[in-house]
Amino acid sequence: MMEKLKDYVHAIPFRLKVTLLVLAGVFVGLGALFMYLLRAHTYFVGDNPGACVNCHIMAPYYATWSHSSHNGRATCNDCHVPHQSLTLKYGFKAIDGLKHTAYFVTNAEHQAIKAEKLTGQVVMDNCIRCHTQLNQEFVKTGRIGYMQAKAGEGKACWDCHRQVPHGKMNSLSSTPWAETQVPIPSSPVPDWLEGLLK
Repeated sequence: MMEKLKDYVHAIPFRLKVTLLVLAGVFVGLGALFMYLLRAHTYFVGDNPGACVNCHIMAPYYATWSHSSHNGRATCNDCHVPHQSLTLKYGFKAIDGLKHTAYFVTNAEHQAIKAEKLTGQVVMDNCIRCHTQLNQEFVKTGRIGYMQAKAGEGKACWDCHRQVPHGKMNSLSSTPWAETQVPIPSSPVPDWLEGLLK
């Protein structure tokens, strides 16, 4: 098997090998630069909510969260990613991140972001995960799942708690003060590259 592979590699012309290596290097290099400019590493290391404001569209959500009762008790990841396993958590973060990147790059993001079906299910599962004792022992509302709420068998958490933890978010203009109260990171583009782009 290895002999056949060696014979195959030796049969490829030298120029084609060099061309393929250069193309692979350019592809990997541009991919790495793209990931660096997106600050992709900040999403995978820890649960710092500041990572979410790498995209300026998230500034109002960060600002409203930072003034809510959840600040200091729950980070973005506590509510917005699944916690059943590390595989599920990071798989969801990767898929959701790629989806958000695609929306941003294609200029398809909404003025006020709304949770999609899967995200809504994750958020509601996390509401229940943190507030189980409150729901089942104190208020006695029991446990209703997201799919039951969608089927009309009860209410989703945000049907009553719409403004928790992000306040009233009808549009980006509803929080004009957000940009001044959010730790927006500086540009990751090196000065020499920025000079070439001007």
